[in-house]
Amino acid sequence: MLSTSEQYRGSRHGRVRGFASATMVTALLGAIALSSGAAGQSASPAPRVATDIAPVHSLVARVMQGVGTPDLVVPPGASPHDYALRPSQARMLDDAALIVWMGPELAPWFGEAIKSIAPNAAVVTLPGLPGTTRLAPRSGGNFERHDHDHGHGHEGEHGRDADHADENGHAHDSDHDHADEHDHASHTEADHADEHDHDAGHADAVKHADPHFWLDPLNARMWLAAIAATLAELDPANAEAYRANAATGQAEIDALVERVSQRLEPLRGRPYIVFHDAYQYFERRFDFPAAGAIALSDAVRPSAARVAEIRAVLDDLGAACVFSEPQFEPKVVATVVEGTGAGRGTLDPVGADLEPGPGLYPALIESMTASFEACLEPRG
Repeated sequence: MLSTSEQYRGSRHGRVRGFASATMVTALLGAIALSSGAAGQSASPAPRVATDIAPVHSLVARVMQGVGTPDLVVPPGASPHDYALRPSQARMLDDAALIVWMGPELAPWFGEAIKSIAPNAAVVTLPGLPGTTRLAPRSGGNFERHDHDHGHGHEGEHGRDADHADENGHAHDSDHDHADEHDHASHTEADHADEHDHDAGHADAVKHADPHFWLDPLNARMWLAAIAATLAELDPANAEAYRANAATGQAEIDALVERVSQRLEPLRGRPYIVFHDAYQYFERRFDFPAAGAIALSDAVRPSAARVAEIRAVLDDLGAACVFSEPQFEPKVVATVVEGTGAGRGTLDPVGADLEPGPGLYPALIESMTASFEACLEPRG
């Protein structure tokens, strides 16, 4: 598996937004200093924790439930790929003893923000944890052709999920480069992993992974234990609560996977098109493949040639539904489905319309499942 520093240096998105100059960093830190000069706050029983996106915030909130509440840096609905921090959000990083994020493949600017603003914080980069399933990005609009030509993606080098983190699997020595070096956790094999496995391989074979790692619930399951292990080290007084919360969260995800599998079973074999290629981890986990995507990413507007390619896929496969996303203009979806007889639905991969907190992650997976049911169920 690539180290986090190797992932960062190899990222194709080395552009930093919101941290383009030392002047801007200085301005942000100045705003932090001014705002924190007000009356002091009472000490919290839990360490301050900052997270990047809502699904990560939800997993950390589940582990901290009853002890403390993490901060969410990137607002729900904002694109995590390209975001400029406000002073209040930079202050979240500056105050944090621990930062948990989805890694440079999703948000390279966030790693730069950590190094600039919070160089002494402990950092957990979730996709860098051993056992995380990592899939190679797909290309082109026809996924069936891509899978035939290139084969399946690769799983984490230690299996698809883990029950708990090794007590020595993390550290937070301030002399290290925290954005790159402080990726905490190891694992053990989970008893139920085999019944969900579809592929096998090694994470180090996936140099540039699809960044939507959280849409495989068994990734999230393993991360809960890693988050708990790190918090237990930072805050030994609440270690039992963190571990108990993680175990309960893992049981909730086990039940979630079972429910979603049952709900999707009647829909298998009905082709569908997604707006952008964000759902590969969900597709592989639940054996529920999409036929293609209108856009390669949410940052790239589909060309006329791309729309024509997707219409050809619709014609060839007789796709039952084309899905847009809440934050994107649906006109292109209307163009794609016009005259095809395909239905239209909406998928939300980040929980933009959900209430942040411990319940957001399972609600996100359930909401996506409900969207599939609403658009793909046969109509009498």
